[in-house]
Amino acid sequence: MMNLMEINGYKAVISYDPEIQMFRGEFIGLNGGADFYAADVVSLQQEAETSLQTFLDVCRERGIEPVKQYSGRFNVRISPETHAAAVAAAQAQRMSLNEWINQAIFQAVNA
Repeated sequence: MMNLMEINGYKAVISYDPEIQMFRGEFIGLNGGADFYAADVVSLQQEAETSLQTFLDVCRERGIEPVKQYSGRFNVRISPETHAAAVAAAQAQRMSLNEWINQAIFQAVNA
């Protein structure tokens, strides 16, 4: 299970920092850092909204696109054994390796 919070369509990863006894959130997929802290979930939501708005305002003022753009391409390193097993699994389903990996990732992130 992922610890994600969505604020106005933007996702943030949430963790707990035992040293300061607070929740920490960090927005992902942005062209810069936008994080926030709070002791409880209600305050975390409020801090997230404030942090996000500040980030978006600064981007607007500087003419920066706030959302990181992705090409849809990336390299991944796996063991030769995993590579061979993935090719076999893809062929068994009459798919290319690329199609099979795309489907596997899609299923994993939407589980």
